[in-house]
Amino acid sequence: MSLAAPHHTNLAELLRRVAIFAELDEEGLRDLAARMQTRTFPAQAVIVTLEEPGESLFIVAEGRAKAVLYGESGREIILSMFRPGEFFGEMSLLDHRPRSANVIALEDAKLYSLDRRSFEQHLARHRQTALAMLAELSRRLRKADEVIGNLALLDVYARVGRILRDLAKEQGEQAEGGVLLRNRPTQQEMASMVGTSRETVSRALSDFAKRGLLDISGRKILLRWAFLRQLDDAS
Repeated sequence: MSLAAPHHTNLAELLRRVAIFAELDEEGLRDLAARMQTRTFPAQAVIVTLEEPGESLFIVAEGRAKAVLYGESGREIILSMFRPGEFFGEMSLLDHRPRSANVIALEDAKLYSLDRRSFEQHLARHRQTALAMLAELSRRLRKADEVIGNLALLDVYARVGRILRDLAKEQGEQAEGGVLLRNRPTQQEMASMVGTSRETVSRALSDFAKRGLLDISGRKILLRWAFLRQLDDAS
């Protein structure tokens, strides 16, 4: 991992894409950018570990990362995936407790970090960020509740379908016949997200494709409108 000072102009542009900072004015963005440091991690590097003291919030600028837990057998459970413009590590700054998960770089990643003192100073000066943080935490709690419910109540095919639907809403592009995901998670990543094996995810995707519900080409996947409507109706 390497550490450097950020380029404030580029960072301010990135901060506009971060949900909790989107309403800040120019002065607020510049103030926040001046407080941040740049961190780079190679693919598969550990960014934070479970139970370590949480002293910084992180914003993804380039690459992807995942929040994971490991079972006693070493089985990986993916809690969240983070892409450019998304953040993590805020809980430890707010409650002063250790990290709640491991975060691993999925590919070479560039992140910006904000330490606790700077974060608290920023919140004291910018009420809108505190309100946006509450809204984002509420959204994440609702999503966690949905994931727990899905694991308990839905079969594997339905869970895979829900993951695809959520990805379509978060990062999909409208295309002819449906919604296109240009860089879907790998089958192993999806398996870790829904609590099953890679082989089961492969069978589910193959079955969906045979039924004309989606088209797969490498990491690209086109979710047909009929499939998305079925998933929404089943919610």
